[in-house]
Amino acid sequence: MRRTMLFMPGNNPGMLQDAAILGADSIILDLEDAVSLTEKDSARILVREAIKAVDYSQVEVVVRINPLDTEFGPLDVEVIARVKPDALLVPKANEEEIRHIDQLLNQIEKEAGFSPESIKLIALIETALGLENVHNVIQASKRTAGVLLGGEDLTADLGIQRTKEGEEIFYARNKIATVCRALKIDAIDTPFTDTNDYEGLEKDTAKAKGLGLTGKAAINPRQIDTIHSVFAPTEAELNYALKVLAAMEEAEREGKGCYSLNGKMIDAPVLSRAKATVELCRRLGMIPSKEGDVL
Repeated sequence: MRRTMLFMPGNNPGMLQDAAILGADSIILDLEDAVSLTEKDSARILVREAIKAVDYSQVEVVVRINPLDTEFGPLDVEVIARVKPDALLVPKANEEEIRHIDQLLNQIEKEAGFSPESIKLIALIETALGLENVHNVIQASKRTAGVLLGGEDLTADLGIQRTKEGEEIFYARNKIATVCRALKIDAIDTPFTDTNDYEGLEKDTAKAKGLGLTGKAAINPRQIDTIHSVFAPTEAELNYALKVLAAMEEAEREGKGCYSLNGKMIDAPVLSRAKATVELCRRLGMIPSKEGDVL
């Protein structure tokens, strides 16, 4: 699951050491925006050594590299890929860059003896062009496992103001969610930048979830619990899903081809949503797994 992806500066040894125990589903070790030009090379080495030495087994490790058209990007791929992070986050992603990184990773995996396509890619969409081409960006490599919306850079590229209400990124959220759902990969929402406004974070996360996004990036560990609580099914949603599955089992025992719950016919989308809700609750430990369950 990628409910939360927590950005961590790649030039801070203490934060790299603690990153695995902060509760996020994924950590993004950042070599780009969080690192000044004078520290790029040392941060790359620090992140490489952290991946080799720190126990990150309980969290997904993603490294945000610098763009390939800089002097740092190609070195980021060459050095970091050889310690096998789970994924690379590609800033200002476009088709050409995704395809180029895919080719570089093919060669590195072959040389290092890694399984083919074991290092995934996550496309960071933060330009108007990248947004309009997001379908092609994703399909540029089979490695692409998700898309992350970069709201700050996107609104800057559009020449508009970013607001807490987020109406200006409605189209971007909607498009990324729809395309990612169609291609069956994760759609990660942009961070909420006010780390002290928990009510605003909850509302913003709920808005993203309501549009079909599957997770949200975070810039502070204090945001993790709020995001997780929003993306977890509510007790009412879980109870309804369990009732739908129980009604289905009863209908199957009675040999009925169709059935209803509380006077409402249960169709395929409702059943599919109920199965997904129960499965997610099991993965989150909200209910125990039970042998013979209908999933």
